[in-house]
This record gives sequence, C-alpha cells and structure tokens, in this order.
Amino acid sequence: MLTKRIIPCLDIRDGRVVKGVNFEGIRDVSDPVEAAAYYNAQGVDELVFYDITATFENRGLFTDLLRRVASQIFIPLTVGGGINSLDDFGRVLGCGADKVSVNSGAVKNPGLIEQAARKYGDQCVVLSMDIKRMDGGFRLFSAGGRTDTGLDAIEWARQAGERGAGELVVNSIDTDGVRNGFDIEMLNAVRAVSSLPIVASGGAGNKEHFLELFENADVDAGLAASIFHFRELEIPVLKAYLAKHGMPVREVR
Repeated sequence: MLTKRIIPCLDIRDGRVVKGVNFEGIRDVSDPVEAAAYYNAQGVDELVFYDITATFENRGLFTDLLRRVASQIFIPLTVGGGINSLDDFGRVLGCGADKVSVNSGAVKNPGLIEQAARKYGDQCVVLSMDIKRMDGGFRLFSAGGRTDTGLDAIEWARQAGERGAGELVVNSIDTDGVRNGFDIEMLNAVRAVSSLPIVASGGAGNKEHFLELFENADVDAGLAASIFHFRELEIPVLKAYLAKHGMPVREVR
C-alpha cells in the first residue's frame, strides 16, 4: 500500500491565509509565508496554496507571494487560483510550484487539461473539484464554490483521466469547515469512475476522521485547513496515530 499523504491547505485572500465554513464566512488566520515555514518544519507531505478569489476577481494569482511561500518549503507545492491558460501554468511553475491545480479554467476550456498535460506532463496537472450535493446527486461548482456549473461532478471526474489530469482534489462544499468528517460516500463515488490519485478535502475535525477516511475510502491523501491552522492537531501527532493503527505514512524527521 502506498503511503498516505497529509496535506495542509493555505487558502489565500488579500495576501493572508483565511478559512471559512461551507466556502462562506471567511476569517483571517495567519501570514502565508510564516504558515508555510511552520508546516515545512512539521513534516507535512505536501502543501496546497489556493488564491481563492483570483477567478472571482478576474485577475492573476499573487505570484510575488507565491515565490516567498515556495522559498520556505522543501516539499511538493500545489498551487491554484485564476488558472485559465497554458501561460498561467508556466507562470506558476516558474514561481516554484510543483503542480498546478485548475478548476474554473478547465470548466470553461476542458481542452486546457490536455494541453497542459502535453506541455508540462500529467504529473503537473491537478484537477480540483468543488462538489455540492444537489437533487440527489453531486454537482460541480466553480469560482471558489460560487457558481453552479450544471455539470455532474462524477461524470466530470470520469473524464479527468481521459483528458490528461494526473490527480484529483475532491472538495466537499457541504462538509467544508464543518469538522464532522470527510464525505466518504462522495469520495467513493468518484473512485468508482476514476483510477487517478485522489486528495480528499473538506470535513476533518480530529485525527479519527483521517483514520476513518483512509479505512473507508480509497484515497491517496487527506487535506485539511482549520485543525492544522489553529494548532488543534499537529502533523507528528496525526502521523503517529495513523501509523499506530496500521496506516502507511511517511515518518516525520
């Protein structure tokens, strides 16, 4: 079994790390450069950096801030927000990102996934999916969870591998920030149609939720924000707990 990755997420607005509930009620948390340095020292496996209002505000991602964050870490960095073209992929990778996460840009231009995979390699292309339960199914949202695309999220996930994506980040709008656990049913529905690595996001409230995730859903990583940002759960403690219960995790050094 491959090791399970633990990934904190830095949601960035106006140059600060922020966090909300169900993609709303955003509040200030910390400085992103300081947060990146802290997580690097904690022994996380990867870090995600989302400029959460870039698409909504119709602007490019904060590249100066991204360079400063990248300079603080020696772990893989995934970056998203306002990714709408191959030039955006190149700009973000040039600032120190290892992978580029695209959501709204891929909805508007599905061919962007294939183009980016062909130019930069599928290992660089992460398809981020913001999903909400609607009408008995799973609906795909874009623009930071603001826009209902009308697309069936499970079908979109199925197409991702065919289009050239190398990884899926599956974000549950319903469980985001609620801290009652990951949406296992939704994650299993995505896994049923895709063989890509899956990063589960939305709902972590304690270390037990990560164990429940890895025991009941075939995912490769668990992503969280609140419990890590507010120092309610430290990465070494989480990894030790998972290892004690038989989950393969990378050691904290």
